[in-house]
Amino acid sequence: MDRLETRELVYFVAVAEELHFSRAAERLAIAQPPLSRAVSRLERRMGVRLLERTSRRVELTPAGLVFLDECRRLLHGLDAAVRRTQRADNLARLVIAVRPGTGSGLLTQLLQDRNGAEPELVFTHDQTGALRDGRADVALLCLGSDDLTGLLTAEVAEEYPVALMPRAHRLASRAAVSVTELRNDPAYQEQCPPAGLDEILDRVALNRVITVVGSAVTDRLTKEVAAVPVTDLPATTLVLAWPKQASRPEIVSFAHAAQRIAADRERLTGAGA
Repeated sequence: MDRLETRELVYFVAVAEELHFSRAAERLAIAQPPLSRAVSRLERRMGVRLLERTSRRVELTPAGLVFLDECRRLLHGLDAAVRRTQRADNLARLVIAVRPGTGSGLLTQLLQDRNGAEPELVFTHDQTGALRDGRADVALLCLGSDDLTGLLTAEVAEEYPVALMPRAHRLASRAAVSVTELRNDPAYQEQCPPAGLDEILDRVALNRVITVVGSAVTDRLTKEVAAVPVTDLPATTLVLAWPKQASRPEIVSFAHAAQRIAADRERLTGAGA
C-alpha cells in the first residue's frame, strides 16, 4: 500500500468527528461527493472498513475508532513538528513552559545570565502538553508529579513549599503552617492561579488569593506579601525537560546553565545558613 497522504487523514478525522458527511464537507470547505469518494478510497487502500453508513447515520467501526485516535496523534505530532521547525530557524530563541510560581528565582537569574536572545516564557499548568504540541522547547517540571514519558530531563533544583499570604494575615507571622490551616481560609486556592508571578503577588497582596508555591519565589516577594513554610507538603525536585526528538544543542546548553546556577544558589544559601 502506498503511504497515506495528510489530506486523507484530515478528511477522515472530519467525518469521524462530525459523523455526518455533509457537515464534514462544510467544515472542510469542499463538496460532499469528493469527500465521500476520498473516504471510500481510503478504506479500499487500507483494506479495512472504518465507517458504517446507512441512509440515516454514520458510525465508526472498532477499526475506525482506533484509526481516529492514530490520525489525531499523527496530525497533532505534525503540527508540533512544524512549530518546532519554524522556531529552530532562529537558533538563539527558546520558548520555556513554566507553571506560575515555580522556579521563578532560578529562571530570573538564568534569563539575566543568558547570552543572546532572551527566551520566551509560557505560563501554563500543562507544561508537558506545551512541549508535546510544539508550543514550547523546554519546560520546568516537578519530578514525580508530571508525566515525563518520551522526554529528556536534567535535574536542576529542589524547592520547598511556602504559602503566599498578605503580610497582615493572621498566619503571616507564624514560623510554619499546615495545609489544613490554609484550607480554612476562604481565599486559599489549591492550585496557583493561571497567571504570571507578578499578577499572583498582586492578588495575594490584595487578599484575593492565598496559595502554595515553590520556595524560589521568595527572591521576588514584595513588602506586602509573606511566604510561610508549609510543614505537611513534601519538597519538590525541579527538572528541565524537552522532547527526545527535538533535542537541540542550545536546549542542552540551557539545561547545563540552569544546573550551574542552581548549584551556585544552593551554595550561597548554605553559606548564609
